[in-house]
Amino acid sequence: MYEAGVDVDALRLGEHGVERGGVYARQLHAPVTDAPLTLGQQVEIAEAHVGIAATLSAVRPAPEPGDTTRVMFAQDGLGESESRAVFVDPGTGEIRGDETVYGTSGSLPLRTAISNFHRSLGLGDPGRMYSELAASWLGIVVIAGVALWIIRIRTARTKKDFVRPSRKHTGYRRFFSWHTSLGIWIALGAVFLSATGITWSTFGGQNVTDLRAALAWTTPAVSTSLGGATGPGDEHAGHGAASGAVNVDPATFDAVLAEAERVNIDTGLVQITPPAAADQAWKVQEIDRGFPGHLDAVAIDGTTLKPVDRVDFADFSLPAKLASWGVSIHMGTMFGLANQIVMFLLAMGIAGMVVLGYVMWVKRRPTKTARVGMPPRRGVLDGAPWWGVAAVVAGGVLLGLALPLLGWTLAAFVVVDVIVDAVQRRRAAA
Repeated sequence: MYEAGVDVDALRLGEHGVERGGVYARQLHAPVTDAPLTLGQQVEIAEAHVGIAATLSAVRPAPEPGDTTRVMFAQDGLGESESRAVFVDPGTGEIRGDETVYGTSGSLPLRTAISNFHRSLGLGDPGRMYSELAASWLGIVVIAGVALWIIRIRTARTKKDFVRPSRKHTGYRRFFSWHTSLGIWIALGAVFLSATGITWSTFGGQNVTDLRAALAWTTPAVSTSLGGATGPGDEHAGHGAASGAVNVDPATFDAVLAEAERVNIDTGLVQITPPAAADQAWKVQEIDRGFPGHLDAVAIDGTTLKPVDRVDFADFSLPAKLASWGVSIHMGTMFGLANQIVMFLLAMGIAGMVVLGYVMWVKRRPTKTARVGMPPRRGVLDGAPWWGVAAVVAGGVLLGLALPLLGWTLAAFVVVDVIVDAVQRRRAAA
């Protein structure tokens, strides 16, 4: 899916949570040793393990003592952005795992499955469309709810019931109190999730990407051209695969990493990508998404071991930094476990609001003798000022252009409303 401003693949929580804790403990961890093998030796062991069926594409050195080195390969039969990852014990050279991983973060199968379900509900493209539709409307619904909350609290006799659930009410009023007070507490977070979630969407996300490109707010990408300069790159691609046109000397990994650490690489969470063609440089990219963010990158000439380009997170524009931080918070990687707990509670709060909404409707649903929740009376717009109507229409059009799925469904609502209005008028006239 699209994402504006950062590499989506690097945010799929790869080694965080359950993957790092227990499910893939053998693949991710190894006994600590005092004399680890060189990266080159570990790469040679991984290459011998896979044989000629796969092509070396990237290496992630063990970030800390007790972790394994991940050597990734491109191979026929894998899906888009997928790689075959061989996990090597940096102390003994033991192969501790061989898994299919996703993206530059190397999300393991369990995390990849969870992530795919989150974005498409297991329904493929229709599920992705539904997710975009929900994210598009979420922000609008929340903002409208906050407006109603402000109107009602200004005239309410007991204002505290609007910020905490009231215990004195029963039935519908009790659920309404919970809906009102819970909604105002999660409103800001819900709008945040809607805005950041849109950046992954198919249609709205592409519009955000285009807008950022037009305003020069894109995230800079290090250039691996041996004669090029820094410029915006494809921020949504996976790590790619090294082509067979370049023979990669495994020993070069150690030399390239050492030079990168001298230039601007200062975290253990890095990925080293060998050149895909003879006129390209090696790339060393930090992939630590924790606060404040270690996303520096450097391109190294594999022949001279001289840096040819570098990108420092400190030099990112403010919009690029905000995009990176926003999506990292959305994915729960910015502040570790605390971030994940807050996002979980926020998600549960939104789900609770949906349930409360349905319960409220059931308790006051239309019956033969009562029609609760009726729309405003017909003809209200006839008395509205022309500029007000024009502002509403213009706002709707702009939102529809920015968020196409919202625009299409909003247009459908208007068409249905016009038809219903026409039917009701005809019946009244008869």
